[in-house]
Amino acid sequence: MAAQWLRPIFPLTLAVIFTSTAECSDFTVNCSEPTQTSLLDALTPVFNLSTIRPVMNMSTCTNISTSFTLYGILGVDEKAQLLNTYLWINYWWVNEFISWDPDQCGTDKIALPRDKFWMPDIVINEFMDENTAPYVPYIYIHSDGTVRDAQPAKVVSSCNLDIYNFPFDVQNCTLTFNSYLHYASDIQLFLAKGAEDITEHSKHVMTTMGEWELLDITTNKIRAHQHDMMYIDELIFHISVRRRSTLYVVNLLIPSCFLITVDLFSFLLPPHTVDRSSFKMTLILGYTVFLLIMNDLLPITGNKIPLINVFFSLCLALMVASLLETIIITNLLCGSAKVSSLPHWIQVFIFQILGRLVCLPYKPKSSEPEQRSAEAKPAAEGKTPEQIQGPEMEEKAVQELKSLSKDLQALRLHVEQHFGGSQSSEEWMQCCPPKVKSSKLLFILTFLLMHAGCSSVALNCSRPDTLALLEALTPVFKLNSIRPVINSSTPTTVDISFILFGILGVDEKAQILKTFIWQTLTWKNEFISWDPEECGSSWITVPRTLLWVPDVVINEFMDQNSAPSAPYSYLNSDGRILDAQPVRVISSCKLDIYMFPFDLQNCTFSFNSYLYFKSEIELQLSISAETVDKLSKEVIATMGEWELIGITAKKFELPSTQNGTTYEELRFYISVRRRSTMYVVNMLIPSCFLVTVDLFSFLLPPQSVDRALFKMTLILGYTVLMLNMNDMLPITGNTIPLINVFLSLCLGLMVVSLLETIAVTNLLRGSVHYARLPRWIRVLVLRILGPLVRLPLKPSSRQEDTVISNPAADVEMKPSIRAEQEGSLSSDGSLVELKVLGTELQTVRRLVDKALNQSQSSEEWIQVGLVIDRLLFLLYIGFLLVSFMTIIILWAKSNSIT
Repeated sequence: MAAQWLRPIFPLTLAVIFTSTAECSDFTVNCSEPTQTSLLDALTPVFNLSTIRPVMNMSTCTNISTSFTLYGILGVDEKAQLLNTYLWINYWWVNEFISWDPDQCGTDKIALPRDKFWMPDIVINEFMDENTAPYVPYIYIHSDGTVRDAQPAKVVSSCNLDIYNFPFDVQNCTLTFNSYLHYASDIQLFLAKGAEDITEHSKHVMTTMGEWELLDITTNKIRAHQHDMMYIDELIFHISVRRRSTLYVVNLLIPSCFLITVDLFSFLLPPHTVDRSSFKMTLILGYTVFLLIMNDLLPITGNKIPLINVFFSLCLALMVASLLETIIITNLLCGSAKVSSLPHWIQVFIFQILGRLVCLPYKPKSSEPEQRSAEAKPAAEGKTPEQIQGPEMEEKAVQELKSLSKDLQALRLHVEQHFGGSQSSEEWMQCCPPKVKSSKLLFILTFLLMHAGCSSVALNCSRPDTLALLEALTPVFKLNSIRPVINSSTPTTVDISFILFGILGVDEKAQILKTFIWQTLTWKNEFISWDPEECGSSWITVPRTLLWVPDVVINEFMDQNSAPSAPYSYLNSDGRILDAQPVRVISSCKLDIYMFPFDLQNCTFSFNSYLYFKSEIELQLSISAETVDKLSKEVIATMGEWELIGITAKKFELPSTQNGTTYEELRFYISVRRRSTMYVVNMLIPSCFLVTVDLFSFLLPPQSVDRALFKMTLILGYTVLMLNMNDMLPITGNTIPLINVFLSLCLGLMVVSLLETIAVTNLLRGSVHYARLPRWIRVLVLRILGPLVRLPLKPSSRQEDTVISNPAADVEMKPSIRAEQEGSLSSDGSLVELKVLGTELQTVRRLVDKALNQSQSSEEWIQVGLVIDRLLFLLYIGFLLVSFMTIIILWAKSNSIT
């Protein structure tokens, strides 16, 4: 399919790549007969030239025409900042060693294995992993020397993803094509067709219609990093893709809006008759369960917090705030009778200002005692002399009335406290109604300008062209099995440097750091030396496999290198060899995640020869560690969870176990810091919300609200939240992170407060059946702890001067009253009636006291429960203050590290 759409543009491609001038006449292929086998025999000598760039003169530039089709967008990894795409890549260039007559050989093109020809080392700079696409072993060779290479590539490329507007985000990523090793004087890149054609054809053939949609592809060519007329040719493609948001709107935003709307309408529930706090707590539980179910849809990133996460956090915060407000309202409704009078400034601010703003003006109410006293005065003043029968009768009547009045006052006080409230309570209730590679050229120029004073074997070229130089180098290639020194006692000095191009992440459980580096090694080959004028060039690129390469390894490397292959090395006329290649490093690192997510990791890259001792290979830095750090921060492409803090280096001489020899080791110390904003917003803040709700739940009066059920629902919601955060917590068997301790302590405090609530509820409801409070508990809790938590033991509220008759006395009293009634029915009737009324009122008062007042022992047990409740409340406050301050200090300290 790829070949079909390439045919129409092929003539245009040839016009571009034929700009090279070369003397090809000497390499015309002659076929004995017009057959494919005859052409293959004629091309056999060219196969031996696959090690060098196919030009007659090394100063001739090889022009490579480049194009690709974006066949599929496989997805993104927001945390690692990677874009996964599938490309069809096509290259065209001219091989000056090939030319034949189509009539003589019977065809104008032939497909042959790619390993028989020189292939350009074109890479995508952002490529961070191995190409796992199917391998295509063949390339097309045309009669005029044009070579066409077409191959698929599954590209895992770094991309600075900005998901702040998720799920309405548009991502702009780049794919930078360039030769990894060659200068622009050797290889130049050209665009085979326009960016508009690439975009149109990509949209036409794209088979993935999933989450991402291709918007546009643009391109520009730059000659980067000019220095002494040396630069690198780069062809940059800018790919713009858009996320399809319908799924996220339907599955995330709309359900979340539904739940927050339900919380809004819950304000219509009357707090006097409905347990609104339990309703809101159940709603918060449902919201956390909803977030748990939708957790897989939310992006995981360590760079920026998506706006949708902020929206969810604000929704949860509003729910928590409304729940706290409901708790305070419930506390005022149920306990305001015991609160002092409302301060004047609160009356003015709430009633006169806020009340009018919310259309709830304050309505003052007259005091019941004043009304009753005002009604009693006219009745008292309305007595006539005829109603008074004498001084004695008046004195007895007054005594009975005083006794009756005292009983009525006590009865009214009980009833008001239990059923009514006070003016202060009503006032309190009224208050609350409802790119890159800038350093590569520096490395190359530095290495090529280094000269050593060692003796070398001079090579003689028969003529100043590429073939003569290759022929002169052939004997050296046969020596690639041994270290390239004339005298075996001479050490080979290897210069080492690298650039940290990407931090891909860590595996806390396996203690592994994943990075992507550009590694550069330089050494001297004493078997090589030639005259640039005699051989026509001062350098040449040859396959790495033809040269001796030092066995320099990274000790911490725990896997194979899956980075794209860069097969060539630069060979300079003075014997200096430059070997540069990308390396995907999976290295062991002792990760300390105790301070997660505010942790700073220090890992090590130890470069050394795996076999050779110091007497054979000496290692040294080609550039300073400060330069490595600076260049790495300039070109680093991944802006995900981890941030590079610094790179330092130190050289060591380590003793060997054999013959007292030593070997050298270069250690690079890499400090990286985790970006903690995502974890603070998605883990710590919601956890602090729920713990704060549990703290405020102590304001719910246990006498009238089922606080235990409320706390149980809260614990369930907290466990769901921890389950939701499980994927974000590090998995390790070494150290328990401090955040795990914090979450466990929060859960432990919630459980303790629930158990305490159960105990207090038991004391409030069942203490009437308990034995008398032990003396040591009375002293410890009521006398010591009570004053400390500002709950001193209050004396009994009973009126000791009022005598309440027991039932036996009432039985004896009633016959005497009846006798007295019979004896003085005519003259003392009113007094008798008053006595009967007083007796009945005393009986009612006794029953009310028995129903509403508890025994002294019960009151002490209740006071014990209240003291314990207040003590745990204060301890809870202390724990939260210490925890919150610690989190804030650690966060600020982490962000201040540079």
